[in-house]
Amino acid sequence: MRIGIFTEAYTPYISGLVTSEVMLKKALEKKGHEVYVVTANLESFHYEYDEEEKVLRIPGIPTGIYNARLTSIYPVQALNKIKSWNLDVIHSQTEFAIGSFARLFAKQYNIPIIHTYHTMYEDYVHYITKGHFNKSSKKLVEYLTKFYCDKTISELIVPTKKAYDLFKKKYNVKRNIHIIPTGIEVDRFYRENANIKKLDDLKKKYNFKKNDFILVFVGRIAEEKNVPFIIDVMADLIKAKNNLKLLIIGDGPDREKYEKYSKEKHTEKNIIFTGKVPWDDIPIYYCLGNAFISASTTETQGLTIIEAMAASLPALCIDDESFNGTVIDDLNGYLFKDKEECKKYILKIMEDKKLCKILSSGARNSADKHSSKYFAEKVLDVYKIAIKNRKPSYKEKIDNFLKKVIPWKR
Repeated sequence: MRIGIFTEAYTPYISGLVTSEVMLKKALEKKGHEVYVVTANLESFHYEYDEEEKVLRIPGIPTGIYNARLTSIYPVQALNKIKSWNLDVIHSQTEFAIGSFARLFAKQYNIPIIHTYHTMYEDYVHYITKGHFNKSSKKLVEYLTKFYCDKTISELIVPTKKAYDLFKKKYNVKRNIHIIPTGIEVDRFYRENANIKKLDDLKKKYNFKKNDFILVFVGRIAEEKNVPFIIDVMADLIKAKNNLKLLIIGDGPDREKYEKYSKEKHTEKNIIFTGKVPWDDIPIYYCLGNAFISASTTETQGLTIIEAMAASLPALCIDDESFNGTVIDDLNGYLFKDKEECKKYILKIMEDKKLCKILSSGARNSADKHSSKYFAEKVLDVYKIAIKNRKPSYKEKIDNFLKKVIPWKR
């Protein structure tokens, strides 16, 4: 099968979305399929095609929102290259310019288009409105989401029941929706695969001691990730547990603000902000930790939790639908409702080494159920449904008719 992945974001950009796309591409290629990527060029204003990786990068203008770029919704220069791929199916991963291009191209050439909904956009409205017109803005987001994810595609994939319920219960979408949790290359995060020298070098760099208990957070450092919640928890706990450390891995628009907040709370010696980390090095950073923590309520799935579990880290996550079914109390971690519960669970696994070991083992076993191979198989099933249900184009109808009535057309 020849598959085209259309997305606004791809490597070297780091995010849960990119992780999902890379894992899908690799897993599909392992199964013998040809996978092409159409994405925005984050490095320059030129069209670039990587023949080996089969990645076409389309130039765009900076939007001012993180590293995002706005490309043309119908980049004519890209048409001939994409047409030459003879795609059997298009899989769009974003809803903006390149997402629109995917839909236009699919319609023009009668190619089935599958879309995966990754982002709960209502949680990101504040970036545009700055707190004004939130109600009307969320209605607009609902309209656009339904348009992109219902009216213009062949099949819809969501990673969790939380996203499924958004469409079914809140947006009243009637179409069939496939719940397929995103897979990862779990063995990439196994502790036994970590480079010991690199691990020791990082421990020295961040001055970690043998008796330190290290919580790890990985993600975009922005308002929707609820980082101040974790800083407040740390501020209370380090008064009695000075060996408790928090490693915040990633970058984002609010990093400087939260570093300042950490100093105000007198936690700067116990909280380390790493800044941006190369994608290839992320697994080794997980291996620095004893447990993973997240207070974000805006995830559609939370791939970092699965990555952390693959590195044998028990997960401490806020009680949100995104993590239900992934984080299971007393098996691989705990779900907390508020700061007091969060503090209770941190102390619980800090002080009970036997429990921490049991949770670590449970985390590793839980992560193994999210392999990229299983993920690709489920997505392929959706591709086959979309191809099977594709209606023939007007030209195909004419050709089929001519084959029936004209002997030499057969």
